[in-house]
Amino acid sequence: MNLRATSAVALGLVIGAAAGVGAYTFIYAQGASYLTNDPNACVNCHVMREQYDGWVKSSHRSVAVCNDCHTPPGRVAKYVTKAQNGFWHSFAFTTGRFPDEILITSRNHGVTERACRKCHESITLEIDGPHAAKTPRDELACVRCHRSVGHLH
Repeated sequence: MNLRATSAVALGLVIGAAAGVGAYTFIYAQGASYLTNDPNACVNCHVMREQYDGWVKSSHRSVAVCNDCHTPPGRVAKYVTKAQNGFWHSFAFTTGRFPDEILITSRNHGVTERACRKCHESITLEIDGPHAAKTPRDELACVRCHRSVGHLH
């Protein structure tokens, strides 16, 4: 076998192995469920059980699902965020490097804050009016005071 044929076989093995591992991981981790809005997909990861149970008991259960508060509006932005979060969640769970208490990233905090303000616009506009921030540091944040509204922490 010449070098070109050997390289083609090696490349085929690498691609085949990557596709096989990817397919197995997608099936094992119920990957298709993450393409839906079903909150049960979030409890595929056992560490989300507390948040899911809190959401079931919350007032938000009748008006919002996880994606409404934790992904930005728009199909592309939603799935980009889901892909980013899914990658980092998988990485953390695979390596065992995640805090005991799940912490929201600053980017995802911004997504959630914008969702609060979108759904509760009339209230937040009234609150922001007299308390308008002079600097970004002074901005009011819904989840700063209402951290456990959507689900318990």
